[in-house]
Amino acid sequence: MNLNAFCTKMESIAPKALAFDFDNVGLLIAPDHDELRKVLVALDLTVAVAQEAIDGGYDLVLTHHPIFWDPVKSFSPTAHETAAAYQLIRNGIGHFAAHTNLDACSGGVNDVLAELLLLQDVRPLPPEDLGRIGALPAPMRFSEFAALCEDKLHSAGRFVGDRDRTVRTVAVIGGSGGRDAAFVKEAGCDVFVTGEMMHDQALLAEHIGLNCCIMGHYETEFPVLEPLISRLQTGENDVQYDLTHTGRAPLRSL
Repeated sequence: MNLNAFCTKMESIAPKALAFDFDNVGLLIAPDHDELRKVLVALDLTVAVAQEAIDGGYDLVLTHHPIFWDPVKSFSPTAHETAAAYQLIRNGIGHFAAHTNLDACSGGVNDVLAELLLLQDVRPLPPEDLGRIGALPAPMRFSEFAALCEDKLHSAGRFVGDRDRTVRTVAVIGGSGGRDAAFVKEAGCDVFVTGEMMHDQALLAEHIGLNCCIMGHYETEFPVLEPLISRLQTGENDVQYDLTHTGRAPLRSL
């Protein structure tokens, strides 16, 4: 597949217009050749993922999180901000990122998360339409829903709220969604599932009576990668897409 064709296909899946203003998405490092045969898919472009791409003969690394957030003033093979990019550039490998546009798009991070948690009648969460709202098939105790989240996301969560409260309406925002707790409550939700929540955000959620499941940034976003690969492989395609074997959550239990 030609590089331009790949970029066009990604635009059809996760349009750049859906990305937030602060974001940095699209082709961030161009490979030194136009034909793509192998693409490695990961949540983050770490040094380990970059080395995996080199060892596996990949032409491009497709990630959810972009490698560059702030302006880079110097390039080093050892600096955290540039080490992975340095490896890719030395080996002619490209990097493409789909971040908040993949969060918000149809079939993206939050649709996959809603489906994983068995939500029905799923719709966008206002005001930004990034997250999703849906209903559980039947009401359940919050403690039961918390156990469902841990099972489906393979993560030991942290929780806010009354374990015995009955919940039915659920909002999901994969990754760092704690700042949206007030919007979730205003939307009439019983429980909020997200990856990260700061201490003051948890206090606010507790004060306004919003039960929350904080399940991990990586854990709430990683599930989108296999469905993304499936979408990229539909139709005529001569590209091999592989899910990373070295990418992992930086925060984990020992």
